[in-house]
Amino acid sequence: MRILITGSLAYDTIMDFPGRFRDHILPDQIHVLNTCFLVNGIAKNYGGCAGNIAYTMRLLGVDPIILSVLGSDGDAYSDYLEKQRICTRHIRREPRALSSQATIITDKDNNQITAYHDGASDAASELSIGSIGAKPELVVVAPTKKAAMMKHARECAAAKIPFVFDPGQQLGGFAKDELREMLSLCDFFIVNDYEMKVTEQTSGYSTQTLYAMIDTVIITLGSHGSRIVGKYGAEYIDLASCTPLEVRDPTGAGDAYRAGFFAAYAAGKELAVCGRTGSVAAAYAIERYGTQNHHFTLKDFEQRYGETYPA
Repeated sequence: MRILITGSLAYDTIMDFPGRFRDHILPDQIHVLNTCFLVNGIAKNYGGCAGNIAYTMRLLGVDPIILSVLGSDGDAYSDYLEKQRICTRHIRREPRALSSQATIITDKDNNQITAYHDGASDAASELSIGSIGAKPELVVVAPTKKAAMMKHARECAAAKIPFVFDPGQQLGGFAKDELREMLSLCDFFIVNDYEMKVTEQTSGYSTQTLYAMIDTVIITLGSHGSRIVGKYGAEYIDLASCTPLEVRDPTGAGDAYRAGFFAAYAAGKELAVCGRTGSVAAAYAIERYGTQNHHFTLKDFEQRYGETYPA
């Protein structure tokens, strides 16, 4: 299956805070918040949702296509993707801006505070799915500029290409009517449990309404696993998470889950297998700092999965 991923490519700076955010923030003084978190370590990594998803898909034997933007500092990222054997042909270079940047601080409870600058991604809405040539069989509309996400979703709907609406950190930027439009067009909707509550509040739709209007809804629940609702609400699947060997950094676990889920879907597997595949991929990501520092062979994956990987 030919899979296209639209979304951000970013440089991530990840920092490890040994304490708990809650011990350093006074709720009754939040209006004058002024605090400093002294971190133990700092690491710079390749990131962005499109890059993260494509990286794990490639480990699983899928050959995804990325439609995204890098800035004037994008040579290192582009060279890195080529070394991973990920197609860079449709990654536009924006020379007037730096690439997107994310700064992430994680505390000992795995809570995170993130600062994000769009940078070159401001030009993402100038990209078009039709520009890649051969029609993809599935498009993952991952987080980037809202205008770009809406454009690509509409292009998929017009061309009758099944697509995944994955709003992630951009969810709060969608107005009620915009969100309702995206939900009415998509074939897959994937969010975490908090984002699902935001979706209900913003759209005005109940959980059951969302299940009934979208072919497949996937809700990730962190260490509690995931819920998959298919066939427009007729099929419910609750899956346990795959326990990581160690918890080093939760950053990118959600993107790894998406990569595993849709890699299995591309292989024609049933939803439960897709969910289990996503869960195992997420465990690998959690065991390493950063979003693209985990690695496995298909044999490794099969042993963790518990049976032959569904490739």
